[in-house]
Amino acid sequence: MLDKEAEAFLAAVKAANRPEYTVLGAAGARQLYKETRGAVTPEAPEMSEVDNIAAPGPHGPIPLRYYRPAGVDKKEPIPVVVFYHGGGWVIGDLDTHDVACRLLSNEARCAVVSVDYRMGPEHKFPAAVEDAYAAAHWVAGEAAALRIDATKLAVGGDSAGGNLAAVVALMARGKLKDGDKTAPKIGYQLLIYPATDMHMDTKSHESFARDHLLTRAAMDWFQEQYLNGAADRDDWRASPLRAKSLAGLPPAYVLVAGNDPLRDEGEAYADALKKAGVPVAFREFPGQVHGFVVLGKVMPQAGQAIAEMGTALKLAFGQG
Repeated sequence: MLDKEAEAFLAAVKAANRPEYTVLGAAGARQLYKETRGAVTPEAPEMSEVDNIAAPGPHGPIPLRYYRPAGVDKKEPIPVVVFYHGGGWVIGDLDTHDVACRLLSNEARCAVVSVDYRMGPEHKFPAAVEDAYAAAHWVAGEAAALRIDATKLAVGGDSAGGNLAAVVALMARGKLKDGDKTAPKIGYQLLIYPATDMHMDTKSHESFARDHLLTRAAMDWFQEQYLNGAADRDDWRASPLRAKSLAGLPPAYVLVAGNDPLRDEGEAYADALKKAGVPVAFREFPGQVHGFVVLGKVMPQAGQAIAEMGTALKLAFGQG
């Protein structure tokens, strides 16, 4: 059952009759996504600091946006979340997720560093993964300059960004095991309706293939833009649920929406983490659809979700 706000939103989307991303191409899809954000995004809250910065990446600078919450001392080292925006590894950017990052920063009383990673089809897999890890690595190494506490570092993201956050946590674990003392010591994962298995063969993918905002046709198209071919679906850097082991990963908060094609794989990842001995807080919003957390102007539960994530982060950082 859909919440009344979600049902009304889906009816409005249907009535708008906008073209599908699949027929617009990547550039057109990005533009349409940005143009439609204003109607669904809450007002931007005040912050103590918002700066556009950059990290060195494997193929050039990676644009970042740095947030410090309102009311904190400018010099105080505070916890940090490295955040990866959603959008199917094709659409979305620092601006489309600006308000969500501000809200999360204020709720969690931590810094947020949002990452504008390279996307498909111009930059195929694993370009986004490489940028995502490079950004987290740089943030940890620049703790003093960024006035953050690198011992309280989390990764997070929504949808495709949740996928990247999970993969970065896996990469950091592997590099630390291999003796890389410069690898970021990630303490927490914030996974918001994450994509965890590119095979998309769960019951929820079948049940919500149409008419629930994120369609099967769109997901197939996103994969075509991002992946090099079908073989990439088995790579754990694309499908973290298929990693050989999830043991030793940082604790996680995993959020899913009940009417979302990605619901089952998000829940499966939470279950797999638990079975591997990783502490997990699992939260389902049963009446919601994919993407609702960034739709706070029309979805009251978005604010509730961000408040809960803020509480989870404060507890993880020892500030609860």
